[in-house]
Amino acid sequence: MQTPGTQGGTHVSSAPLTLSETSKAAPELLRNAIDRRIVKIRPMSTPVDQISRMMGARRAASMEVEYYSVDTKLTESTVKADCDLSEATDRGNGTMSVTMRVEHPAIFEPSETVLIPDCPSAGEHTVGYVMAVNPSGGTIEVALVGDGEPFGLIASGSRIIRMGRAAAELDVQTPQVQALPTKGRNRCQIFKMQVEQSTLQKLADKEVGWTLSDQEEVAIIDMRLGMEKNFLFGRGAKIYDSAKADYIYLTQGIWNQTDNSMKVNLATLSHKDLIDICAATFTGNNGSHSKILLAGTDFVSAVSKLDVNRTLDVRDAKVRWGLEVREIVSNFGRLYLIHSEVFDQCGHSKDAFILDPDYVTKYTHIPFHAEKLDLRSAGTRNTDAVVLTEASCLVLRHPKAHMKVIG
Repeated sequence: MQTPGTQGGTHVSSAPLTLSETSKAAPELLRNAIDRRIVKIRPMSTPVDQISRMMGARRAASMEVEYYSVDTKLTESTVKADCDLSEATDRGNGTMSVTMRVEHPAIFEPSETVLIPDCPSAGEHTVGYVMAVNPSGGTIEVALVGDGEPFGLIASGSRIIRMGRAAAELDVQTPQVQALPTKGRNRCQIFKMQVEQSTLQKLADKEVGWTLSDQEEVAIIDMRLGMEKNFLFGRGAKIYDSAKADYIYLTQGIWNQTDNSMKVNLATLSHKDLIDICAATFTGNNGSHSKILLAGTDFVSAVSKLDVNRTLDVRDAKVRWGLEVREIVSNFGRLYLIHSEVFDQCGHSKDAFILDPDYVTKYTHIPFHAEKLDLRSAGTRNTDAVVLTEASCLVLRHPKAHMKVIG
């Protein structure tokens, strides 16, 4: 009999503490124990699945997972049309105002200050104050500070950078900052693997003390390799199988969940290119300062041939998330390099994916478990069989924090 405890736990009375009771009272205890055993099976072959299990999973109430992500507000935009500041309106006190057409007017708010580094005035970058914003017209009205010095031309394509707000002495309020989350959706895919004539027959009775035979290990590594490919390069879909009269769910891989990408030429790859990769992945997205670089054979080979210098250091192997990684240290952040043969098998041997572990989440609708099939009693075959099942998916909660590197 289970009764709630005084400190929020559950007590079992008038009965021995069995695995079935434990499964009811604390199901995550046994699931975590299973994951701890699974991650010890050839972890380097399936780094994405490995990391997701080491970090834990969230329960999904259905096969279709909906989640929200909020990207940080853009910090800069570009000017869409030439703006001749000699035609600006004089506002007195050494300032003048001008209406500018910009690429992303909605990111600006009245009372913000802006920096225009491509338009020097009196030897300094031009600084302005946003007077008004017209998102529908694509324009902003900016008061520019010039101290009476002549201004030049702000050419199309020039950057305009958001800075801090400036309030008047009697101001109490300021325009609101609004960051609406974007809804994303992924589907849990049901992964299955069947093992026959196996010592896994009574797995449900000894989940924590699970020992593996060679056959079981081969089956699980094959299952994990299939999951790894789907987690990386899968395309989300919902397919109706008329023969089964049921829907089949395919999960969306993390490669297809971000548009953030850059291209590199592996034939001429230098340490400068790798520094540029670090600069691109660690700036402009407020992500972590330590990320994972998953790469195919050709990409890893090109990186391994680089000469390091004082601004880029490739250190000896270390263990993170149960994986052996090479640490690439730059002034922008750290990359943990992991060679993944799954990239080769899926036609991406020249490519890499930079994963921010703080912004990836695994959702599980059906946790990894084993179910015994009595094929002998069913008259099918004179064997005992165990079916391994998991329904899960991976989602990138902050897509800009991750990046595809295309060789």
